[in-house]
Amino acid sequence: MLALALLGLSQLACGQDDGPRALRLRAGDAPVRIDGRLDDAVWQRAPVYERFVQFLPEDKQPARWRTTVQVLADEHALVFGIRAYDDAPAQIRAPLTRRDQVRRDQDFVSVVLDPVGQRRAAQFIRIGASGGIADGMFTAEDDAEDFAPDFDVQVATQQLPDGYSVELRWPLAALRYPYAGGAPWRVMVTRSIPREDSVLLVSAPLSKDALSFIAELQPLLGLDDLVDAVRERSFLTLRPEVTARATQGRGPEGTQRERQLKLGGELKWRPRADWVIDATLNPDFSQVELDTPQLAGNTRFALFVPEKRPFFLESSDVVGQTVPDDSGQARGLAAFYSRAVTDPDWGLRATWRGAAAEATLMSLRDAGGGQVLRSHAYGSEFHAQDLRSQASFARARMQAGAWGVAALAALRDYGEGRSNRVLGSDFAWRAGEEDLARGHLLLSSTSAGFDAQGQLQRQAAEQGHYAWLSWRHRDAAWGHTLDLERLSPRFANDNGFVSQTGVERISLNLHRRVGTQDLAPLGEWSRFQAYEFEWQARLVETRTLADAAYGVRGGERLEQRLQPGLWFSSARNFELWGHLGLDRQRARSGGRLHAPRTLLVGAQANPWPWLGLISAELEWGRRLDVEADRLGAGANLTLEAQMKFPLGPGWWLELDPHLAYAFVKAPGGQGGVRELAWQTLAVLHLSARDSLRAVMQRSTLKREAEAALPARHERGRLWSLMAQHRQGLSRVFSLGLTHSRPDRLQRSTELFAKLAADLEL
Repeated sequence: MLALALLGLSQLACGQDDGPRALRLRAGDAPVRIDGRLDDAVWQRAPVYERFVQFLPEDKQPARWRTTVQVLADEHALVFGIRAYDDAPAQIRAPLTRRDQVRRDQDFVSVVLDPVGQRRAAQFIRIGASGGIADGMFTAEDDAEDFAPDFDVQVATQQLPDGYSVELRWPLAALRYPYAGGAPWRVMVTRSIPREDSVLLVSAPLSKDALSFIAELQPLLGLDDLVDAVRERSFLTLRPEVTARATQGRGPEGTQRERQLKLGGELKWRPRADWVIDATLNPDFSQVELDTPQLAGNTRFALFVPEKRPFFLESSDVVGQTVPDDSGQARGLAAFYSRAVTDPDWGLRATWRGAAAEATLMSLRDAGGGQVLRSHAYGSEFHAQDLRSQASFARARMQAGAWGVAALAALRDYGEGRSNRVLGSDFAWRAGEEDLARGHLLLSSTSAGFDAQGQLQRQAAEQGHYAWLSWRHRDAAWGHTLDLERLSPRFANDNGFVSQTGVERISLNLHRRVGTQDLAPLGEWSRFQAYEFEWQARLVETRTLADAAYGVRGGERLEQRLQPGLWFSSARNFELWGHLGLDRQRARSGGRLHAPRTLLVGAQANPWPWLGLISAELEWGRRLDVEADRLGAGANLTLEAQMKFPLGPGWWLELDPHLAYAFVKAPGGQGGVRELAWQTLAVLHLSARDSLRAVMQRSTLKREAEAALPARHERGRLWSLMAQHRQGLSRVFSLGLTHSRPDRLQRSTELFAKLAADLEL
């Protein structure tokens, strides 16, 4: 009996690691038509995989909807055929959406593929039931999706009486894998069913206790010698683009008009499997979606802005891009922040991937027009970048078992001996299935300084360092993250994002995972289950380091946060969170250590097919007015929604409004500061290829005059219209009009037309 039990356990373990099996196509097989129908004869021979389990809302549950996966492979591409069976097809949510907006409020399937086989990073493609695409990279160390990278794939879907089917052709040229010695490729297929319970099914034995979403990717079987057969193949793509632009600006100096015809392009060359060479010349990013406005009037520090420009998104996991934390500030690896490069004239980049190592090297000529960030303990300073500069960055990482160690270097050269240099090393250590340690040490030397008028000048080199150590733990009962940071006063990274220096900080985020809970005892309104329930606590202590240049004494308590709270999720992707803010904050060196007291509550849900997301967060109480250095009654409100409406055969309208509003009153109610940031994005989809996009946004900041503070009234407005015809990533034509008023005295109107097309060479 014992032997039989052991044999059964062994077979179960092997079965859990078995993944989908690919069918190698023969020379005589007819090409597969990517039409979503799965009716080509070759699909009848392909093995069928259907061992899906539920991951959300409760994991380790049997799948309630049948899903099948088949895979074809040849020397050019992998082709995935997925059948999503559904006994209520009328309830399938299949709106037309813009790229990267296939979210959990829609029916979709996704393929998560790791061609390196180490489960450290994976490329993913989401395909909505209507054929929409969302794609990007998932990194295990951050346990986060990055939707910025785009991959040139071909997809098609077909609505069926019992569900829908999907065909995905993923060219091998879009995959990044070692030349030799690599591990077997790994894969996971997921399926979203966004109804009452917002179910997510996965094809791998994944648990919520895992440290990352890609911890259990399974081998993609049946490839045999395919990787070896195609590793020598070379791919070369040239993407020329032409942009015509007419601009009219009005300001105190009068009216200025300009017309410009700009030729540019990008080149991507993969000489063999492990190398990718990228080049760009005169890139134009006029069609990139506008950034959502952020509140900046009552904060001392620079705000993080995500990257959307395509050149910087190749193999982003190798670069180690800076990522924001939950508060919007950059934490952790501060190696490279591509938004520091404002307007590149040209750029070159080479990326290499081996079985146990990887590296990237890039250099760009920045035309300027942006800002250089310099920081200290109590704020960030911005200086105009009026000159051209050379931005270079390199990072190489080695992997040995549970350890990963990297070295990096960054250089920003402004000419005439003015520069910023950074050297450093970072590491990651997976200490078992529940623990991950990370850290870095960066050293900087800066000879580019700024005089009292903000002009760039050469200075005696100033040295600085940034040390960071992090430990993340997750098991069935607990999840916590501990961070230790030390940033010396003169540390700078002009190719990175460093919003604060001259501090030591310890941060601890605790999560007590209670699991499924019946919330009925909390009242009549709460008669439903919480699929996940967590008691949370955030503790932060920040103290200053001595900085004579800014008159900062060492050892000042700059910030102390004590924030107990809770979070739970329930049906319709409903989430509720809240915490008490029992904090202490200091606005200026030598100033008073204030004790703000706030209550924060937030909620979001996917309530109906037409209202895919509604999110609201409100913090109110006694808040710190940073500029006035005092407490006052105040609030901070953010609202967001994503709506989708069918308008006729094949026509869909997307509406995404965002609102942020904050105020802090002065004592007695007279004075204080108020700020508003608002944006509405509307996209009319005329077909899967044609769309009209309108963006309207407004920001205002108002402070009433007081004895020690002058009045401030700042207002900015912008609206933009753009028509676009897109055939995947390979051909894009855009026609747009933008009008902006950054303040009361200036306004600018721009009309542009852009054509870009890929040429396979």
